[in-house]
Amino acid sequence: MPFVKVYIHCVWSTKNRIPYLDSIELRQKVWQYIRENANQKGIFIDFINGYSDHCHCLISLGVDQNIQKVMQLIKGESSFWINKNELTKEKFEWQDEYFAVSVSESIVDKVRDYIKNQETHHTKKTFQEEYDEFILRYGFKKMIN
Repeated sequence: MPFVKVYIHCVWSTKNRIPYLDSIELRQKVWQYIRENANQKGIFIDFINGYSDHCHCLISLGVDQNIQKVMQLIKGESSFWINKNELTKEKFEWQDEYFAVSVSESIVDKVRDYIKNQETHHTKKTFQEEYDEFILRYGFKKMIN
């Protein structure tokens, strides 16, 4: 039996960064659903939180999982659930793109704290500013919209 612990910090936004998730109560419902649904699929979500237009997730990948499939399941099934339950005023969609970076076990607590404090964090900085920082910090090439 293989023993694997690979932490990935994933971030994705709502389609066109529309603030669909416009209340703390709604966000908490969505994060709880994502966690429960992922757990049923054998996806371990260590921590999840976000803001009105995006989600942060700290995931520990299993031995037979890959980022693309995990993200497809999380995003696809949560948007279906949000729409089925009519939790937003208009049709809800996640953006196709996402950000994913590996996390050393030595800084997992720091990443958890960062994800946990999204409500406070985004009173000072927009998601676009955060996104631009991630692109720069991790050396990704920025896509032209």
